[in-house]
Amino acid sequence: MLDRLLNNTRRVSLWLTWLGGTLIVLSAFLVTLEVFLRKLFNISLGGADELAGYAFGVATALAFSFALFERSHIRVDALLGTFPKGLRPIINFFGLVMLIGFALVVVVMVWSMVSDTLDNWSRSITPMRVPLAFPQIPWLFGWMFFVFSGVLIGLVAIQRYLRGDEAGVQELIGVKSLDEQIRDETV
Repeated sequence: MLDRLLNNTRRVSLWLTWLGGTLIVLSAFLVTLEVFLRKLFNISLGGADELAGYAFGVATALAFSFALFERSHIRVDALLGTFPKGLRPIINFFGLVMLIGFALVVVVMVWSMVSDTLDNWSRSITPMRVPLAFPQIPWLFGWMFFVFSGVLIGLVAIQRYLRGDEAGVQELIGVKSLDEQIRDETV
């Protein structure tokens, strides 16, 4: 059951990443159009940089969970190889708990910020006067989905560890081996 939920969550994280990438590409087109209009016709759309900033923030948050599934978050693993092999899954799990714990703190803070934004119906202090809830809510969703994905990955890792499936734990929360990194680059 957890494995099926994990696979479905991974699939959703991929779609969210594609959505975030689409936002970034659209904002790049908008900024490019803004530059050409300014240069050629001395006309400004106004707010392209603001919208691009919102798109970048939302896209980044939407991609966090997929990066977790791909084991792409940056980690310092210089000492990991010096530890006994049996201790490595525990260290990797500790790293996951710390990462998700940090993300949970961010979720609590962002939740509070979005709540204040909705209570006051806050708007940006730019000429566009964008209601800040519009970019903040999908940003919050990305962080919440990241925490959900991390907890789910952690639960499946524990389940695999208790079954004695060390390779399955490594595949889920371990540091990518050089062979895995090379294979991912050639695919």
